[in-house]
Amino acid sequence: MKNLDVETNERKTIPGVPPSVRPESARPPSSTASSPSEYRFFRVVQGYLDEAAALIDLPAHVRTILDQPKNELVVHFPVRRDDGRFELFTGYRIQHNNILGPFKGGLRFHQTARLDDFKALAALMTWKSSLMNLPFGGAKGGIRFDPHAYSQDEIARITRRFIHSLGSNIGPDYDIPAPDVGTDERVMAWAMDTYMNTVGTVNKQAMLGVVTGKPVASGGTHGRNKATGQGVVHCIVDWAERFGFDLKGKKLIVQGFGNVGSNTAVLLSHLGVSLVAVGDHTGYLHNAEGFNAHRLQAYVRQNGSIAGYPNGEPISREEFFGVNADIFVPAALENQVGPEEAQALQVRLVAEGANGPCNPEGERVLMDRGIEILPDVLVNAGGVTVSYYEWVQNRRSEQWTLAEVDTRLEGAMRDAYRRMVEFQMQHHCSYRVACYGVALERLRTVYEQRQIFP
Repeated sequence: MKNLDVETNERKTIPGVPPSVRPESARPPSSTASSPSEYRFFRVVQGYLDEAAALIDLPAHVRTILDQPKNELVVHFPVRRDDGRFELFTGYRIQHNNILGPFKGGLRFHQTARLDDFKALAALMTWKSSLMNLPFGGAKGGIRFDPHAYSQDEIARITRRFIHSLGSNIGPDYDIPAPDVGTDERVMAWAMDTYMNTVGTVNKQAMLGVVTGKPVASGGTHGRNKATGQGVVHCIVDWAERFGFDLKGKKLIVQGFGNVGSNTAVLLSHLGVSLVAVGDHTGYLHNAEGFNAHRLQAYVRQNGSIAGYPNGEPISREEFFGVNADIFVPAALENQVGPEEAQALQVRLVAEGANGPCNPEGERVLMDRGIEILPDVLVNAGGVTVSYYEWVQNRRSEQWTLAEVDTRLEGAMRDAYRRMVEFQMQHHCSYRVACYGVALERLRTVYEQRQIFP
């Protein structure tokens, strides 16, 4: 275990072995509002924490505890490529806080992932779990590499070596990973199988809950695949009901058309919302008449991206943000909406399907323009909520129906939305700070009751 203050070289080749060369054409175009060297996501999260802590008069010692992760794990491991060469990978697992229960958070495989990002995302998981009244803390982790440049067999070996290296630093009662950017239910199945066969060899049934987001046949839950997108839609519907905003006939733009973005678009299409522009790491498409969200989702599942989809006109990133619509769902990566993007947007609502897509400067521009922002801490919490349902089912050896999962999720999202609004009205703050405030109130109560050991 290491405690790092600076970035490390996340992926290396073994000395004496030729490094792999990724073709220039395979590198995705830059899509961030500012470069990583200019943007420190963890500092942004700490800033919102400070603002909310001041509103509720959070004790200084609790603020100090929540300021940094409890554990920062870094592991190095070799993996054999399909051509016989070996590469050395570096994996991270940031465990932010577990006062409410086991650490909980996703595994991200992405070429831009950094230690700072994992620290910020782990902290966000602490706030989400607290906001949603879940018995979980917050964690995040992953590996900095581009899964698109590796075969499925290579990704399986990378996953298994990573989980093996983490060893007993994860577990169904200690730290429970889940899918995130670049990972999916297949990766979770490999992770669970590796853990079962290396750590949990005695009672395998009890080890099912070591990860969530698994395939249903391997211990997953119905509704988990669409859970995050479903949570986004519940928040949009709640907002629309409160403001008398008829969703039927409205227009939607989505950045990022993976699990979250595609499921959000499909579910909103059932409510009469038309997807008119979409983008991912390969570019952006526009269709004034509206995409068939179901067909586009199926195309992306088969081809890996929106590139080459025939029923859309290619547009630039700048043109995408200027498309006239009603709702924008950023569902890609953090730091996508800066001042320029915020000024260009022609929508009434931004619902953050991704974590931290709006940077503070962009958020201020949106608020000055009167554009509503539903924050990530609430909006994309459907994923961790249904992950909790999966974990409970694993512990009870049960299988809930899709209807039961959907009903529970809707109730949980609406309850959290109500508490966010009540805090916002009482303290006259943004929805984002209100979510932090509600989460911190629960954490403060627990720290007051348990005190600090010894």
